[in-house]
Amino acid sequence: MKLSIIGLGKLGSPMAAVMIHKGHTVIGVDVNPAYVAAIQEGRAPVNEPDLAAMIQANRERFSATVDCAAAVLATDATFIMVPTPSESDGGFSMKYVLSAAQQIGVALRNKPSWHLVVLSSTVMPGSTGGTLLPALEAHSGKKCGRDFGLCYNPEFIALGSVIRDMLNPDMILIGESDPRSGELLEELYKGVCDSNPRIQRMNYVNAELTKLSVNTFVTTKISYANMLAQVCERLPGADADVVTSAIGCDSRIGQKYLKGALGYGGPCFPRDNVAFSALARATGAPALLAEATDQLNRRQVPRLAEIVRSRLPQGGTVGVLGLSYKPDTEVIEESQGLELAKYLASAGFKVVVYDPAAMENAKRQLGGAANYASSAADCAQQADVLVITTAWPEFKRLTPADLKPGKRPPAIVDCWRILPADLFADRTEYVRLGYGGRDSSAAADPPSSGRARLFSVGTD
Repeated sequence: MKLSIIGLGKLGSPMAAVMIHKGHTVIGVDVNPAYVAAIQEGRAPVNEPDLAAMIQANRERFSATVDCAAAVLATDATFIMVPTPSESDGGFSMKYVLSAAQQIGVALRNKPSWHLVVLSSTVMPGSTGGTLLPALEAHSGKKCGRDFGLCYNPEFIALGSVIRDMLNPDMILIGESDPRSGELLEELYKGVCDSNPRIQRMNYVNAELTKLSVNTFVTTKISYANMLAQVCERLPGADADVVTSAIGCDSRIGQKYLKGALGYGGPCFPRDNVAFSALARATGAPALLAEATDQLNRRQVPRLAEIVRSRLPQGGTVGVLGLSYKPDTEVIEESQGLELAKYLASAGFKVVVYDPAAMENAKRQLGGAANYASSAADCAQQADVLVITTAWPEFKRLTPADLKPGKRPPAIVDCWRILPADLFADRTEYVRLGYGGRDSSAAADPPSSGRARLFSVGTD
């Protein structure tokens, strides 16, 4: 097929790369001339694993322009992948979607053939049929379901693995205006996906609600694991990893996202959970579970800061390893590591930070409030308390020789339990979240010298 994709950011560019990889022709559209120039030169406009190589290998089928109307007229289907920023009430703005709709509608007015429009941006329930559809009809002078089709088709991906997720989804979600539109989109994905996913076709509002519900359910699962971890920290001998591994064997629960560590972050989970609560309030329905999930998540940074403070010597330095919200991305939105660094710096503590990919983005947020290490080892060398907040593979290569020398052993707060604890036993107080320690006094009586133990957290 000939496809046009409006929005060449962190979702649109990978979608285009996947489509050209599978033999389709794509015209990308973006208001950012730098993104358009990158595509025209065979470069990736954003950083994402495998994106640059996939674009370069298939560049003859990929072009880009700032002219939306021309792209629509030259293609069979148009995907809208523009931002939908959160508004003050927790809902999502449609301003960029409506801007795209105006340009698409003008093009459709002059196009004699049927065309499929696909909205992939996350929106509030009621938006596709109640806002986008009337705008397309008004600007085109045509009728949806007769002269053109409209589908809501959000992606379920994570930054750092977008291309893999698009090629191997669990589900394809389609909210359709009519059977012809849904069938065309279903056939497209059957030829694109490697995983033979379940395809769920429904009306707009059910699809919109499904998208929000999936992410809200996942955030609830994450917060449950974090709540369980805090309970384990107060029970001698309890280990959250052992417990979650066991309960995840139950098919009603499953293993994914069931690891007690830090709160969730990124551009989707926090705002989707808040949006679900806003939706429930607007309808007069209670959203106690979603609200509690958000509250639990907001408590994670202050809780971690207290764990750090209780182990930091007077005038000591806190090292934060991990500023991106997850590995394999430079995205720092709602990052727990970045929020911890901000929290500690605002409280007057000396902070040094490092991340393999997100340093420049973090500098724009932290400014002079923190020092910036050149490597994980450099950060560890400066830290009296070292906190591992993102499970980057690079951090697993730390050794005891990388730690700060001195009479008092530094502490490591390993939020994701990625280091071999026994390797650091002679050099550090090793604290892992979700672990109750070997005895109830472990956290209250850290050793001043000699062989260290595994420690429970032991703070509120």
